[in-house]
Amino acid sequence: MSGDDTPTGDAAPWEVLDTEVHWSGYSTVRTDTIALADGGTAEREVVEHQPAVAVVPLTADGDVVLLRQYRHALRRYVLEVPAGGVDEDDVGPEEAAQRELAEEIGRRAGRLEHLTRFDNSVGWCTEYTDVYVATDLVDAPPHDGFTAEAEEADMEVVVLPLDAAVAAAHDGTITDSKTVIGLLLAAHHRA
Repeated sequence: MSGDDTPTGDAAPWEVLDTEVHWSGYSTVRTDTIALADGGTAEREVVEHQPAVAVVPLTADGDVVLLRQYRHALRRYVLEVPAGGVDEDDVGPEEAAQRELAEEIGRRAGRLEHLTRFDNSVGWCTEYTDVYVATDLVDAPPHDGFTAEAEEADMEVVVLPLDAAVAAAHDGTITDSKTVIGLLLAAHHRA
C-alpha cells in the first residue's frame, strides 16, 4: 500500500530509520530520516507540540469575545479567540478550555460544545487543536497563582457581533487559523 492509498487517519507504513533531536523546550524540534515507499530515504523536520484548545465565546447578545494579542513571529497584533495548550494538570481539553476562558477573558462557560479538532500544520507539526463554542458565560477569575505575563499581560479584549467577526475572517482582516475555523463553525452552529 502506498501513502496515496492510505485512508485518512490511518498510520502510513513509512518507517522512521533515525531521529535526531535538535531542540527540546516549549516544543521539541527533530529531524526524522524515513524510508520511502520507492526504497529511497528522505529527511523530514518535525516540531512536537502539546495539544491545544481554542474557544469561541458567544455572549447572550450574539457577540463574540476576541483578544487583540501581539504575536512576535508575525511582528504584529492579531485578533484571535481565547486559546492555549492542554497542560499536564488539565483533566482534558474541556478543562483547558475553561481555564483559558478564565485566564484570558475572566469568564467561564455554562455550556461548552465541541465543534471540531484540526491538525495545525500537517506538513511539519504534531500539534492539534480542539475547538469549542462557549455560551452562558459567567464571570470567573483565573485560578489562584495565575499571573498574566509577556504578551498575555498586553492582551486587549475585543467584543464584536459574530457576523462582523465572520466577515473579518472572510475579508482577511482576521487571519489566525484557529480563529477563522472557530468563527466559521460557530456561525454555522448558531444557524
